Amino acid sequence: MKMCFIFDSGKYVVLNGILQLIIYVKEKNAILFTYPPKDSFTSTGLVVSSKLPRFSDMYTLEIASADPKSISANPPVQFTKSVTKWFTKDGILVEGLFWKDVEALIDDYQKEPKKGK
Repeated sequence: MKMCFIFDSGKYVVLNGILQLIIYVKEKNAILFTYPPKDSFTSTGLVVSSKLPRFSDMYTLEIASADPKSISANPPVQFTKSVTKWFTKDGILVEGLFWKDVEALIDDYQKEPKKGK
């Protein structure tokens, strides 16, 4: 019985390793994937990624097209800011300040790209 458990654990470890590799290669820092907006002309959803390096206060949030090769894809946009901008001196998150920055990033993504002459 113990040998069966060890063998099953080994399968689990291998499968988990394969899944982690897929996540690392394909999804990178993605935290959210969306479908295309309803009643929209665009045919691609979005990928929202975030990064907060160890021992750093600089947080990066990026919005990009789920299909960057699509003709309806906009260029990716991102911001990098210190997380200290969104917290009080007591360490409480001021959610409104964070959402203000996120909404500005969404607005930047939705702007029409400038056409070259």
